[in-house]
This record gives sequence, structure tokens and C-alpha cells, in this order.
Amino acid sequence: MYVRPVRRPRRYVAKHWMLLLRPLFGYNFTRDAYVMRGIGLRFGPVLRPDRRVRREAPVEGVDQRRRTSLA
Repeated sequence: MYVRPVRRPRRYVAKHWMLLLRPLFGYNFTRDAYVMRGIGLRFGPVLRPDRRVRREAPVEGVDQRRRTSLA
């Protein structure tokens, strides 16, 4: 069996693109990612749904710190 010396990087893709590409890609449980059907175990892209959390900019004029009342 051929062992690839460098792991293929995971590419994060928006959920709507994953729905469109679903006929071409199958989920691989060992990789926890989607790979191309037929050749994906050795070649091609490795895709993951973009679930990363985006940091939002703080809202102007709103104090986001937790207040504790000592009274």
C-alpha cells in the first residue's frame, strides 16, 4: 500500500457548497472529512464543512463585561 509522506491539507468549504458537491464527494469517517468518490483515498481534495466560529466585532457603546453587584 502506498503511504503518502505529507498529509493532504483539509480545505474548509461553506455548507452550501458541500450540498452542491455532495454527488462528487463521499464522507470518510477515518479522515472526518469528505473525499472524492473513487479516487479520494489517494488523490484529490479533502474537504470539511466550515464550522469554525467567527469572532464578531464588539458593538459600539455596549459594555460586554460581566457586572457583579456588591450591594
